[in-house]
Amino acid sequence: MAERIGMVSLGCAKNRVDAEMMLYTLKEAGYEIVADPAMCDVAIVNTCGFIEDAKQESIGEILELASLKKEGRIKAIIVTGCLAERYQHEVMKELYEVDAVVGIGANVDIAEIVRSVTEGKKTESFPDKLRLPLCGSRIRSTPFYYAYIKIAEGCDNHCTYCAIPMIRGSFRSRPMEEILEEARQLASNGVKELILIAQDTTRYGEDLTGEPQLAKLLTELCRIDEVQYIRVLYCYPERITDELIDVFAREDKLLKYIDIPMQHCNERILRLMNRKGSRESLSALVTKLRERVKGITLRTTVMTGFPSETKEEFEELAEFVKEMGFERLGCFAYSAEEDTPAAKLGDQIDEDTKKHRQELIMELQQDIMADKAKSCVGKTVAVLCEGFDRYAECFFGRSAADAPEVDGKVFFVPGERKPKIGEIVRVEITDTLDCDLMGYLR
Repeated sequence: MAERIGMVSLGCAKNRVDAEMMLYTLKEAGYEIVADPAMCDVAIVNTCGFIEDAKQESIGEILELASLKKEGRIKAIIVTGCLAERYQHEVMKELYEVDAVVGIGANVDIAEIVRSVTEGKKTESFPDKLRLPLCGSRIRSTPFYYAYIKIAEGCDNHCTYCAIPMIRGSFRSRPMEEILEEARQLASNGVKELILIAQDTTRYGEDLTGEPQLAKLLTELCRIDEVQYIRVLYCYPERITDELIDVFAREDKLLKYIDIPMQHCNERILRLMNRKGSRESLSALVTKLRERVKGITLRTTVMTGFPSETKEEFEELAEFVKEMGFERLGCFAYSAEEDTPAAKLGDQIDEDTKKHRQELIMELQQDIMADKAKSCVGKTVAVLCEGFDRYAECFFGRSAADAPEVDGKVFFVPGERKPKIGEIVRVEITDTLDCDLMGYLR
């Protein structure tokens, strides 16, 4: 009987795509893929190592599996992904229950690595990061109606707080025709929503042609008949050009939703982060996007407690968040990552202050989002139906304003007709539940 393989993939959607490709490789090699790692012979933890909280989540998952291994319920544990790539030999040294630790360049070798651990061999492998495939067949772990498309790998931005360039290597774009062909295949298989991801989607194509190509890529994607929705994540503010804004304004298939990680608004802090822009330029960008792309949803992320951030600079960030009224916002407390320039800066902020500032920003944002939700009452919105909540006794889904896993939901009562999962329906909004919407199927 074939060995059963289970995988837990943590962190971002880009890591998820890597996991899906590894699962396909394993299935093709004859292994049985099971959904529950507790029911497998070999468990793979595809880790995240971006910030301290993510690292602790990865370690916690490994330790849970280690207890199952001790009980004899699973045979071996393999650690892949960013934590493995970043800490390499330290992982097995600190977590002796682990049987293999492999970097991202070894993803293509995952079948051989599984074979090795089932033979009782401890394995460590950290080949060149460039061996990580940019694309390939995969077993999708998302629902059938949406899929992520990774359009590039790595990052050349070198923000001082970020370890991604060390972990993932330099920026590499996929050829455009390759992306278009994947989009055609996904759409022909029933995928309604294509979500473009990269460390910096706005840099797409720059390494291939010398000029950013995201606007052209989006235009070509919108020409594919079967494609219904396209969503774009991880757009750097200084690279949002007038050409790109025009595409958002013009193309109906391109959801009026843009994810712009700004991190801060104070110019001194931004320079310490090795980021461009200022409060004035970021405010001008927000104004331009809202003027030229009607009904656009703006998502951003900001960071509190960056080294030497003063009380006044934090208050400036809070004022900026309130003034801009972002429809969606996430806030992170700064995490000092080893070997990054920011970790070596003086005036590190204490953890309590960082966390308190984070909480204040999120409290402010909750009020903004609640007000935004109330303003939707009386409107009719298109909703991608995702399931039925048996406790609330209603269906739920996402509107154009909601990316999967990070944003909110729309809950609705079906009326005479029950919608199908994956169907795009019209919902009249009648009420709100915190920051989520509630309504009736039209």
